[in-house]
Amino acid sequence: MSNQMVFLYLLKFKTMKKVLFFILVFVLLIHCASPKNITITDKFDLSNVSDTIKISNEDLEYEVVIIDTGFNSWFYGNARPRGYYSQSYLEARNRAWVITYNQRAMQPMNFNPNLYMMSIDYQSNIDYGYEVNYMIFNYLVYFQQVNKQNLDGFIARP
Repeated sequence: MSNQMVFLYLLKFKTMKKVLFFILVFVLLIHCASPKNITITDKFDLSNVSDTIKISNEDLEYEVVIIDTGFNSWFYGNARPRGYYSQSYLEARNRAWVITYNQRAMQPMNFNPNLYMMSIDYQSNIDYGYEVNYMIFNYLVYFQQVNKQNLDGFIARP
């Protein structure tokens, strides 16, 4: 009878090992697939996480947060590499697009308030640096392409 108990115990132990293995695999999958945030600082420290991108510079005391479902995957699949455009080109595009975007945000009766929820505080007299201009440029290209909007008469391309 003791041999049968040992066999049952071993059977339970093997079953428990399988259950623990599946729990461990499940926890690892959940951990790897959990949503996270992307933080972009002036040091260009990227840590891939969901569709939130945060750009900050403590010296200039500004912070840009982009929260838009799909932007992260669009960015990695469509954006031109850093350095493709000059900073002056990015600044010129951003100035023109932000002006139009903000005008539309102030006219909820004429433009979809679900698209233009709030204005963008982009001041042309501040040097935000390359990275901030690069990310704002790409977000505005994404915004125009995904929402079929045209902010300045030209087709937005990454």
